[in-house]
Amino acid sequence: MKPNVLREKLGQGKAAYGTMIQAVPLPAVGQIMAGAGCDFLFFDMEHGALGIETIAAMVQMTRLAGVTPLVRVPNDQYHLMCRPLDAGAQGIMIPRVETKAQVERIVECTMFPPVGDRGCSVDKGQNDFAKQNLWEFTTEANRENMIILQIERAKAVEHIDDLLSVPGVAGVILGPNDLALSMGVRDSDMLGALEQPIQHVLDTALAEGIPCGIHIANLEWLVEWQRRGMLMLCYGTDIGFLRSGAASGIDRLRASS
Repeated sequence: MKPNVLREKLGQGKAAYGTMIQAVPLPAVGQIMAGAGCDFLFFDMEHGALGIETIAAMVQMTRLAGVTPLVRVPNDQYHLMCRPLDAGAQGIMIPRVETKAQVERIVECTMFPPVGDRGCSVDKGQNDFAKQNLWEFTTEANRENMIILQIERAKAVEHIDDLLSVPGVAGVILGPNDLALSMGVRDSDMLGALEQPIQHVLDTALAEGIPCGIHIANLEWLVEWQRRGMLMLCYGTDIGFLRSGAASGIDRLRASS
């Protein structure tokens, strides 16, 4: 099985950079973003209009480009988590996680025996369609795949110690927008209001030795949280890049007319 270069990098205490793909359904996205310097890509099946067939093709090309493909699944149902892994995703991010029992079930569903109870099909995208010994494959998959919790609820922040105590959690990423909604934060200083709860999650993750990150389009905040110890920096989305890239050129053209 191909090593998970993102897991290796984070394990060495090095920062990793990526983005979220929500709308562009091209397999070549992995190559394009590799050229942009991404270490990882999230393919969004929670809010993005990407089906499993499209995800499979994009994930496979991303693997070939040397970028770690990850999938944000819609929720913690077994088939929604395991099919992207079979297709070749080297990790999944589960949104709206709130309880220790939920995390325990996620690990059980996504890890092969004896760690969990995931069903096994060896020669799929996950090991590049190669033949492989059953026990070798399942051992490697349990070691390489990343189970990432998305922390975006006030309850998750409150119980973050319990969530991160479950063996098998490989990372946590903050979702500031949903966290703000969950906390009832509606003022203009949203980021300031979130600073303390996000810091609490980061401190807990650092104490547990679990890589922590954040997904946001605000570069100043990404830089600041990297300075404080976050390692998984997920910047913007493909939709945002299309909009800002086009607007930059169009605005300049209009200004010169």
